Amino acid sequence: MTKVKITLIKSTNSANQKHKATVAALGLHRIGQTVEQEATASILGMVQKVKHLVRCEEA
Repeated sequence: MTKVKITLIKSTNSANQKHKATVAALGLHRIGQTVEQEATASILGMVQKVKHLVRCEEA
C-alpha cells in the first residue's frame, strides 16, 4: 500500500468541531507537524474534508 505524508498548515482554532475532530483523527496536533499514513480510502476521504487545513503528498 502506498503512503501519504500529511502536514497541518493552518490552525484549527476557527474550524468547526467536525474538522477539528478529523484533524485529530489523522494524528495532527500542531501546525507544521507531519504524519505518514497509509493511503486508504478512509484516510484520503478525511484529507479531502480538511484539505483547506492540510497539505498532502505521496511519501
